[in-house]
Amino acid sequence: MQLRSDAIKKGLARAPHRSLLKADGLTDEELDRPLVAVVSSQNEVIPGHIHLDKIAEAVKVGISMAGGTPLQVNTIGVCDGIAMNHEGMRYSLTSREVIADSVECAVQGHQFDAMVLIPSCDKIVPGMLIAACRLNIPTVLVSGGPMLAGRGRHGEQTDLNSLFDAVGQVTAGKMTEEECHWLENTACPTCGSCSGMFTANSICCLSEALGIALPGNGTVPAVYSERVRLAKHAGMKVMELLREGVTALDLITPAAIHNGMALDMAFGGSTNTMLHLTAIAHAAGHPVTMEDWDRVAAETPNIVRIAPAGPLHIQDLNDVGGISAIIGELGRAGKLDDSALTCHGTMAEWIAAASAADGEVVRHVENAYSQQGGLKVLRGNLAPDCGVVKKSAVSPDMYQFTGTARCFDSEEEACKAILGGQIHAGDVVVIRYEGPAGGPGMREMLTPTSVICGMGLDHSCALITDGRFSGATKGPAIGHISPEAAAGGPIALVEDGDTIKIDIEAGSIELDVADDVLAQRRVAWQPPAPKYTTGVLSRYAKLVTSADKGAYLS
Repeated sequence: MQLRSDAIKKGLARAPHRSLLKADGLTDEELDRPLVAVVSSQNEVIPGHIHLDKIAEAVKVGISMAGGTPLQVNTIGVCDGIAMNHEGMRYSLTSREVIADSVECAVQGHQFDAMVLIPSCDKIVPGMLIAACRLNIPTVLVSGGPMLAGRGRHGEQTDLNSLFDAVGQVTAGKMTEEECHWLENTACPTCGSCSGMFTANSICCLSEALGIALPGNGTVPAVYSERVRLAKHAGMKVMELLREGVTALDLITPAAIHNGMALDMAFGGSTNTMLHLTAIAHAAGHPVTMEDWDRVAAETPNIVRIAPAGPLHIQDLNDVGGISAIIGELGRAGKLDDSALTCHGTMAEWIAAASAADGEVVRHVENAYSQQGGLKVLRGNLAPDCGVVKKSAVSPDMYQFTGTARCFDSEEEACKAILGGQIHAGDVVVIRYEGPAGGPGMREMLTPTSVICGMGLDHSCALITDGRFSGATKGPAIGHISPEAAAGGPIALVEDGDTIKIDIEAGSIELDVADDVLAQRRVAWQPPAPKYTTGVLSRYAKLVTSADKGAYLS
């Protein structure tokens, strides 16, 4: 078999290269084998990544057992929870592109034959998948797995979002600081990606539907020994793909992308997945549009509701069969493209082997929570290109809402007003100049949405932004407003006191202001000066595309 790695290890001219590899301790026997990159984002900051050294060791064992030579390389990661509500969040989405670039550089620079990707959290997973599409070599992804849920004093499950809600509850006098401190010590009890169907777990689950991860990748808890066995199988599986000549783009096809979108709608994942899967599809050469998302949402029932859309967590989904149970239910109902190839066989074979849905955690299609997907695209004169909302996490009494605009030109300004008791029933909080370019970095807004919920305003207030939301966000929070304010989108023209009409069922968001008045405001509007003139954020702001395109770099 002709190997890519022959370029660095075969022939007389490569004696210097072999000498350097032997300085790593490699033997001639190991150099005769395929060289497989084990790409880890392990670090000591992110709970979802702190244990990835153990996962990497297991992957290496699997590769070695199957006849390959594993070599580890590392990339960065940013914890969205720790980066939330301060300057650091500008670097989170930005890091997705840095990660994709770094993986591409390391793998191409050393001409690896195949790779196993080991991420866990938010931007790291899609960053690595974008790199996989660019590199198009045999690839398997295995994440570190989800965190176990915490337990409240009354036996209820808790998670990171419980703390963000608690801030609002303490502010409103509904919780004591001692109770909040107790949650602080118990809500995140293990390593792993935060335990709800937040962004990290959403995209790890979607990796299964994309065919590039083995079943169980998205749901087997980080602390289970099954996770270590899964990592070993991932190492063995990538060697099988190498022998068979199956590459990343043989897996991430239009059929696989459709299946990923359908799974997303079925479990109502984070709105961030629409951003990330759109960017992955672009990298794979099979771009999707908001119209495609609309179509899949209309065709796919919402059959799973995991926190924040319900009280259950990822471990509960794992207990009833994980993503395979959803795949089986959707597939037998004809909602998936069974022609897709996965790293473990065809989608048709996976559907046939999947056990039946339990009917409770994973509902049957005929008893779905909704016959439309858990995410919804909205449009209107306030969002001509798109806005998105996690419909499954919105109370039905807020599907239609008309309110009065309260405008803020940054997340900090909005949080100060919310925590200061300046937001009241009937308000629509408008947070702008936080988009991909205007932020820059399209910050997540979990703090303001959670505080609103904690203060009991989520049934009487809405929030819209050209930024984005954590997968933990619930309530009538509409993000990704496009075009963004910095690009002169209509959200830049909203003024305090304007009436905003939201209809989630109809997919509309309208600013009730006359066209001639908006035209006058546009004449007076001036684009903001760049917030950063040096460094990565400056480059990002100049190159990033809009949210409806996936916020990839042009």
